[in-house]
Amino acid sequence: MSAAAGNQPVVLVVTGADDVTADPVIAELNRRGTCEVARVDPGDFPHDVAMSASLDVERGRWGGQLTTPSRTIELAEVAAVYWRRPTPHKFPGLDDQDAEFAKVQAREGFGGVLASLPGCRYVNHPHRNWAAEYKPSQLTVAAELGFTMPPTLITSDPDAARAFARKHSPAIYRPLRVTALMRDGRPQAMWTQRVEPEDLDETVAGTAHMFQAEVVGKVADLRVTVVGNQVFCVRIESSDGRLDWRSDYDTLKYEVVDLPHALITKLKEYLRRFGLSFGCFDFGVSDDGTPYFLECNPNGQWAWMQPPTGLPMTEAFADALEGTQ
Repeated sequence: MSAAAGNQPVVLVVTGADDVTADPVIAELNRRGTCEVARVDPGDFPHDVAMSASLDVERGRWGGQLTTPSRTIELAEVAAVYWRRPTPHKFPGLDDQDAEFAKVQAREGFGGVLASLPGCRYVNHPHRNWAAEYKPSQLTVAAELGFTMPPTLITSDPDAARAFARKHSPAIYRPLRVTALMRDGRPQAMWTQRVEPEDLDETVAGTAHMFQAEVVGKVADLRVTVVGNQVFCVRIESSDGRLDWRSDYDTLKYEVVDLPHALITKLKEYLRRFGLSFGCFDFGVSDDGTPYFLECNPNGQWAWMQPPTGLPMTEAFADALEGTQ
């Protein structure tokens, strides 16, 4: 890792204070002692975090300082950024209009500089994450690469939705993107669910919805975490055969499995197409062993799988940030 003369390179971990997935990566980098690790949450800017960055026009590089309550970071020494789960900017003392203006300026200025550090390794670059989260783009690239996939419909037309559900029964509904949903002041999760034609009323016309054919005879799921050149595949089965394994982790059992070389090649090419160095892929496995591509989360969770599997995923992330793989 390169750095300014006489100083260790800096790995910037951009995330909230309570991000337990980032914690083991920070601990591993600190254990190795090859870099300085700084945790920064954009949500703390500008109240507890400050930044002053100036552009060297001749070199096309941002320089200056990022200051947290515990340290000062030279932007020129940041060699890698682990972009995890930053919290939103907050301006509680302003009215709604002024707060929205301030949030946009903070995101474009503070976030824009952190996304524009030349020669920096990003796991992943925030703009790449954003582009890779769109389900239609994911499915397009997966189809181009020849992944086996279920028939899919995105529509706001109730008649089209009902016709699809009749043709591909059993059909399922998946949210195009998961958002914070509150009911009576309590957070609600939106899991994948089966739908019948009679379930689909005129409310479908209210927005876009994604429907897919259910993987026939699905017996398990695969969660494949790709970090740089390293691939970790875990077969997930629930004791009660539930449709969406995320709805109850206590029912799950895990098994480390190997993937065919041809599928690994496709996974890496998928990430290359989106400019990503990391992604969490989900597949449904049919009873004949065929893996069906469902989605790729460019900033997915992975740390919970380490204890039951023993897979060295933390070390893989540290390698990617150090640039040693």
